[in-house]
Amino acid sequence: MRLSKTTRILLIGANIWYLGEGMLGPLFSVFAEKVGGDILDITWAWATYLIMTGLMYILVGKLINKKSYKDKVLVAGYALNALLTFGYLFVSNPLQLFFVQAGLGIAEAIGTPAWDALYATNMHEEHDAYAWGMASGQSQIVTGIAIVGGGLIAHYFSFNALFITMGCMQVFATIVQAQILFRKNK
Repeated sequence: MRLSKTTRILLIGANIWYLGEGMLGPLFSVFAEKVGGDILDITWAWATYLIMTGLMYILVGKLINKKSYKDKVLVAGYALNALLTFGYLFVSNPLQLFFVQAGLGIAEAIGTPAWDALYATNMHEEHDAYAWGMASGQSQIVTGIAIVGGGLIAHYFSFNALFITMGCMQVFATIVQAQILFRKNK
């Protein structure tokens, strides 16, 4: 399957994003406990993220449907995600963790519907199932690798080192995705 330049940019940027985002993975519960959270706090923080993400997916999808500025929305979502990933550095209690999680849910929901729409419109129709399988498969592989990397960083260094690494990866992913803003034939 031959990918368009835009599709390649979208996949590369997404994989870098998954690498940064996936580093926290199961370490989230350890971090939440470290800032004073208990099982219920972890449950509420994760639920806050998922519910906020789900609600905003629907809203953002509706707002950008058939709009020409999906690429700008995508980059804004990635940039906000990078900024909020650095927010973990300032979390010192469960309430602050809830706010970071809610913000990350919003950021993901800004970028993801735009990414999906751009990816769908830039793939070759005869390879649609393969293209979606490749996008989903790569995200799982990269996230698995990220979890191992995140565990090593947190174990041998610190959570702060982990969050700085994650945030830098998110910034890099934003820069990669921003290349689609400068493509003449998107």
